[in-house]
Amino acid sequence: MHCPFCGHSDTRVIDSRYVEATNQVRRRRQCPVCFERFTTYETAELSLPRVIKRGGLRETFSEEKLRGGMMRALEKRPVETSRVEASISRIIKTLIQSGEKEIESRRIGELVMNALRELDEVAYIRFASVYLSFDDINAFREVIERLEHEPSPALRDKQIPLLKGDVS
Repeated sequence: MHCPFCGHSDTRVIDSRYVEATNQVRRRRQCPVCFERFTTYETAELSLPRVIKRGGLRETFSEEKLRGGMMRALEKRPVETSRVEASISRIIKTLIQSGEKEIESRRIGELVMNALRELDEVAYIRFASVYLSFDDINAFREVIERLEHEPSPALRDKQIPLLKGDVS
């Protein structure tokens, strides 16, 4: 790291601390030539996949669009912002960990629906009604019945398969 004061090409790290709120590493450094001290912050540069829309168009992933869609579905619902942000972080982490350069918007929609189902079933139905393009009241009824009879994704993940090879 170059010294911002004298330009020397090497500096010494005096202290390093992880800043959990911003997922950064804060480093206090000192230049061995001019003895000035300064702080640097390191952040991992993670790339999110491009989104392939239904019509085949590709666009850059937008965390703002993800947050906006979830917040619209959760509007006036008793869900803490911290839980919503944790869900958004998990979705983004899943996308990064997939290692894919491109991902279909349908897959992101499924991740959002699973997250909303865990947060609030009313928000899940709101989102599903737009995302799945409900045409009539029967579509609502089908989703509500499915909610009543199928375990949530989190509960399903905790269940032990009854038969070998059963990974559903």
